[in-house]
Amino acid sequence: MYKKAVLIVAIILIGLVSLSFFNNSEQENSVKNNNQDLFLSTTKSFALESPDFLLIGKNTISACSPANIFSPQVLGALVGAYEPQDIKKAITEYEIEAGDNLWSIAHKFGITLETLLWANDLNKNSVIQIGQKLVVSPVSGIIHHVKAGETISELAKKYEGKTSDIIAFNELSNEADIFIGDILIIPEGKMPKVKVQYAVSSSVPLANSYFICPISAPCRITQRLHWYNAIDFSNGKCGDVIYAAAGGKVLKVKLTNSVSRWAFGGAGNHITILHPNGVVTMYGHILKALVSQGQQVSQGQVIALMGGEPGTPGAGMSTGCHVHFGVNGARNPFQ
Repeated sequence: MYKKAVLIVAIILIGLVSLSFFNNSEQENSVKNNNQDLFLSTTKSFALESPDFLLIGKNTISACSPANIFSPQVLGALVGAYEPQDIKKAITEYEIEAGDNLWSIAHKFGITLETLLWANDLNKNSVIQIGQKLVVSPVSGIIHHVKAGETISELAKKYEGKTSDIIAFNELSNEADIFIGDILIIPEGKMPKVKVQYAVSSSVPLANSYFICPISAPCRITQRLHWYNAIDFSNGKCGDVIYAAAGGKVLKVKLTNSVSRWAFGGAGNHITILHPNGVVTMYGHILKALVSQGQQVSQGQVIALMGGEPGTPGAGMSTGCHVHFGVNGARNPFQ
């Protein structure tokens, strides 16, 4: 009796193994027949059971729970770590090349000639040279540096723009969400008949020792003067401390979890400080803020940790660990 029971169990097990093998073979054949459509077709979507983990970069595994249906476009957006709604809104610099002229540069970037002229304090008869750098707005309109007492509605009226467009394009929470030294884009704005200097702020004289280097010694410069009136500093390590170049009041602390290169116009996480003489300094691509809005800080006080590692939250338009040190209202002493 015992032997007969063992035999029956053995037969059942063999049957189950055979059935499992048959099903697996069928599934493998099905996948082989369809894998071309799943990953190469641009017209079909697919609904496979999603994996438990998503590999990001070369050595990071992140748990994920995506939707059941992906189009190739959505899958590419997820793996590339960019939000589908990413739109380029950053002011950039363009280095003039052979064959360029003001009209061709404006056309290349899809903006009006007037926009390019206004942003660089030029006119249609201005002579440009190969290697010269021009400031380029992402859209036609005005680039404006916010001064004390200015409001969004006043700027909209001054430049014939729309309050709602200014708030939306600059990703402001409301009309009051502007600070001295901010650089705003006025979409479709037009320069008033009375010419206003806005691309370069009025400067105040500063002693050479007014600002100290914002990083620890050695004070290593990794990029010379670039938009806007900024110098990049780094000793090559994310997490290094960043110092207040001079005493003042913290105007704003902007942080985000976004890994988009265009976060906060490319600046990524950043802090601005208003100094007693009216000058504003900006510290971009930070990893972590150690001060808060409205706080008074002293020269040399640690205000943040250095960030900028590409692909990390708040890195912005960065190729490596550094701090973007900008000066609004005075000459950058490190240029």
